[in-house]
Amino acid sequence: MSEVYAARRALLRERFATAGAEAAVVSRPANVRYLCGAAPTAGALLLFGAAAGAQDALVCPGDPAGEQHRERADDALRRVLLPATEDGTDPVLAAARLAASAGAGVLAVEEHHLSVARHRTLAAVPGLRLADLGCAVEQQRLVKDEEELSCLRIAAEIADQALGELLESILVGRTERHLALELERRLIDHGADGPAFPTVVGTGVNAGRPGHTPTDRRVEEGDFLSICLGAGYRGYRCEVGRTFVIGTTPADWQIELYDLVFEAQRAGREALAPGAAYRDVDAAARHVLDSAGYGEGVGARTGHGVGLEIDEDPRLSPSAMGKLDACVPVTVEPGVHLPGRGGVRIDDTLVVRPEADGGPELLTITTKELLAL
Repeated sequence: MSEVYAARRALLRERFATAGAEAAVVSRPANVRYLCGAAPTAGALLLFGAAAGAQDALVCPGDPAGEQHRERADDALRRVLLPATEDGTDPVLAAARLAASAGAGVLAVEEHHLSVARHRTLAAVPGLRLADLGCAVEQQRLVKDEEELSCLRIAAEIADQALGELLESILVGRTERHLALELERRLIDHGADGPAFPTVVGTGVNAGRPGHTPTDRRVEEGDFLSICLGAGYRGYRCEVGRTFVIGTTPADWQIELYDLVFEAQRAGREALAPGAAYRDVDAAARHVLDSAGYGEGVGARTGHGVGLEIDEDPRLSPSAMGKLDACVPVTVEPGVHLPGRGGVRIDDTLVVRPEADGGPELLTITTKELLAL
């Protein structure tokens, strides 16, 4: 992987050099990890332009216990461990000073990741002028390579396994909170780094509510039960969401609502293709729900990108600008929540592929049939 990280850094080097910067400091943890394979707590990555003749460095607080970081960074990088002090040492500031001492006059920084106070501190470094790196690294991260997609496939398999095992157990009488905790334990049992995000379990009136925090409400006969969970594997995160009915016979309104959300989700999945506008994918799913009169119960977006973060670009929403590329993993997760009744959410992680390669690659394969548990 060392060559991969070096190539990623080389591409970023070209971008900040074109903008007139002689060095750059990357501070957003996911971006640091993308460029060097590890993201030590509070660490910063210092990159020099090709003409500088200085070695790139990973700057991070020293470990007083002398323990190595769990994730090992690319060996091509110089390590700079900062001494522990009472007032603390900011790795970003230390990296900026290293850049200045190496003769860099213009330093590109991730302004969207810096607080105003931190930016002012950097701007005060003698002989250094700041430039905005913008979201250059996030743009590089959009299209995944095969190693990244492999990690996402394993994460999806782990999430599917955890969900499938839970569905084989007795659910009636158990609380949302208990089910969420069990799912997260199963993720780890199957080899995940941990949950990709706090697991969502909603039953009854809570079902289908996006971002719902599990409560002590117990699963009852006749409830909708919606579950959304994700696994992290080697830093890469995916998600899967399904809705079920508790009992043997779903009510007519539950079947109708489920079929509608299923149709919307299928429309969104089928709209995924290289060159498709983000907003058109959202519109494909949203149109199905709007036409049935459920527009007010639909969320702000149909899906989003996944990778080193569970919620990254692209955003599949009505106002999103841009078009999909091949090998971009996204979620398609339309849903409807009816206040006081509950709702349905169906969520898959897919990879955008051209029609010649079989169309979108589905990573999460748990059945989308309306099961009565």
